[in-house]
Amino acid sequence: MIDADARAAVASLRAQLRPFIARRVAKPADVDDVLQDVFLRVHRGMADLRDDQCFGPWVYQVTRSAIADYRRAASRHPTAANTASSEPAPGPEHDDERSAERQLAAHVAPFVAMLPSPYREALTLTELQGVTQKEAADILGVSLSGMKSRVQRGRARLRALLEACCHIALDARGHVMSCERRPDGPAPKDCRCE
Repeated sequence: MIDADARAAVASLRAQLRPFIARRVAKPADVDDVLQDVFLRVHRGMADLRDDQCFGPWVYQVTRSAIADYRRAASRHPTAANTASSEPAPGPEHDDERSAERQLAAHVAPFVAMLPSPYREALTLTELQGVTQKEAADILGVSLSGMKSRVQRGRARLRALLEACCHIALDARGHVMSCERRPDGPAPKDCRCE
């Protein structure tokens, strides 16, 4: 059972952190998710904290890190609800620019499944599921540098598979302008590329 002092400390910390997070995260449900993640990280990291005087700055650093991880995951996996609420309504010219990119992103998973085992797991965790590379390294039981290497090599192999299957035109900023299936290009059997 949690004593009254601990409950008061948690309530005080929640009251301080929630507005800090809410200024940086748009959706209220996501604010609560990030706050829960912060409390989990604080709980896990308390044993490593050496100086009680550093608790406040440390908690805010943990909070900033959780917000950054949330934004990174949200940018990798945008949903219709996220893009509709957090961005202004795009014009038709913006839709045309991004439609090819969205089309290609929707068909990446079958290509990731074609990769050899270590690269497939690395990209599935980091790119499709939004797990950080450090967390993926812990899950797979490899070093962080080993995971970074797998992700980098996996991305290179994934790019080669995509380019062998489709002709992908990029603009100067690296955004996908068009994506057309090559008639003789290898593709996964459940690929729905046009």
